[in-house]
Amino acid sequence: MEPSRYRWSMATYPPAWYGLWFFVAFFGVMTWYLRNFTERIQATKAAALLGTASMLVLVAWTWSDF
Repeated sequence: MEPSRYRWSMATYPPAWYGLWFFVAFFGVMTWYLRNFTERIQATKAAALLGTASMLVLVAWTWSDF
């Protein structure tokens, strides 16, 4: 039996991929904060749109390359 054949290996992702994760998290928290603690509707919509766009790019990139 080959032991390496049954082990899981971690994929390596480029730094920009992790940057997209940062943007997804940042805009998620920003949307939550703006919605719950301010009355800035346009800023909330902008943050939600940017977070959604970041997540869609991240999912598409992950499915296509990894």
